[in-house]
Amino acid sequence: MHYLITGHTGFKGAWISMMLKTLGNDVSGISLTPDESSIFHMSELKGIFTNNIFKDIKDISREDLPNTDIDVVIHLAAQSLVKKSYDFPIQTFETNVLGTLKVLELAKQLKSKATLIITTDKVYKNTSKKVGYIESDPLGGSDPYSASKAAADIATQSWRSSYGDHPIAIARAGNVIGGGDFSENRLLPDLINSFIQNKNPKIRYPEAIRPWQHVLDCLNGYLMLVDKQLDKSINGEWNFSPPASPTHNVAEVATLAKKFWGSEQNWIPDSIAHQPETDMLILDSSKARKELNWSEKLSFEESISWTVDFYKEVSSGKNQRNVLESQIKKYQSL
Repeated sequence: MHYLITGHTGFKGAWISMMLKTLGNDVSGISLTPDESSIFHMSELKGIFTNNIFKDIKDISREDLPNTDIDVVIHLAAQSLVKKSYDFPIQTFETNVLGTLKVLELAKQLKSKATLIITTDKVYKNTSKKVGYIESDPLGGSDPYSASKAAADIATQSWRSSYGDHPIAIARAGNVIGGGDFSENRLLPDLINSFIQNKNPKIRYPEAIRPWQHVLDCLNGYLMLVDKQLDKSINGEWNFSPPASPTHNVAEVATLAKKFWGSEQNWIPDSIAHQPETDMLILDSSKARKELNWSEKLSFEESISWTVDFYKEVSSGKNQRNVLESQIKKYQSL
């Protein structure tokens, strides 16, 4: 099978591309030019791709993939940072909404057998539900990032209704953690950077509850969904998240990361005022568990442990590509 991954140089994109390659697939990618600190660059992943296209997804066309047959399109490219969305709202909406439509048009032109559009857990209208949001709950978004992803989700559903000549599914997940994420204003990378510099990490919203899951659990769900698209031609929207109970907040993640790193530095609340974020976010992934037979292989503590171990091994001098492949193979053997 030949997969096209948008956002292949990003955090999830790099992990899923390597997962697909280890499973014997061909992989092509479209992304912006990666930063020197990206997992794509640091893990030396360029050579695993049949086509390596560095281009804005808003400008992509069929001509970018001449003489290439693509079986599956997985759309991960996005402006994915809440804080950045406040600073650059127009760019965020253009990338996340128009970019998604351009990818759907490209998949149509490529005559792909299946398309998977990745949105986020933050597409749901926030009502601070104490039980998880289900796929049929209303969409919304108070910050530009959440609203843009909700709009992309709705646009995808509209496209599927209008031009759905092949299976088009939407996956919603969020707060995915794992090694190799070097984005600014991400909890685990910020914690690790503070530990390395022997500084006390500053934590925004320590009581905020999120559906934490390891990137490999999340991506395993995406690939199981794609397999079902190819086999049964299913569509629809799908949540991928850990169990709704027990819940875990930001402070718990920070405390466990300190423990697994072996740091002497204690986290402290950030006294600087920040733009508002959702205080509680829980998803119900019963649909994926029942219909796809998907479940996480890693517990909450194991997810943080694997993440910290990745950074610890790389910081000790181990080759990042080897660490990446090692964790993937270890996961696949579970």
